[in-house]
Amino acid sequence: MRTFPTLDALGEAKGEHLGHGTWHEITQHEIDLFAEATDDHQWIHVDVEKAKAGPFKAPVAHGYLTLSLIPKLVRDVYAVENLKMGVNYGLNKVRFPTPVTVGSRLRAGAELVELTDLPPGKQAVIKVTVEIEGHHKPACVAETVVLYIP
Repeated sequence: MRTFPTLDALGEAKGEHLGHGTWHEITQHEIDLFAEATDDHQWIHVDVEKAKAGPFKAPVAHGYLTLSLIPKLVRDVYAVENLKMGVNYGLNKVRFPTPVTVGSRLRAGAELVELTDLPPGKQAVIKVTVEIEGHHKPACVAETVVLYIP
């Protein structure tokens, strides 16, 4: 993990790849819990037998499940010390190039795109690429926006 002692130190990493996190396996249980939480029970996610006969040959995670895992997946990539808090401020762009089948292992890579003043702190735009082990195309590419408050 890459650790920055201050927001100014993070800003010096603009344009740099910050590293990769650890792998996380997607389970059917996790998909089912997400389906319950979002009331999205489409068969490609929750009907295991039908999904095996479907276009992806296995159940697939919801795209928004993959997106919602970004904070967890990035937690092992980088950290900024001496903060009161960091809060999700939004997203600039999100794409889901490759479906994530049950049993896939995901990890995130992150790149600092920009860091700007935004009272009461600084706003960071981080390009996050969620990789699928063994695939050349990512599961998700998103520009996350985080407000850091020192």
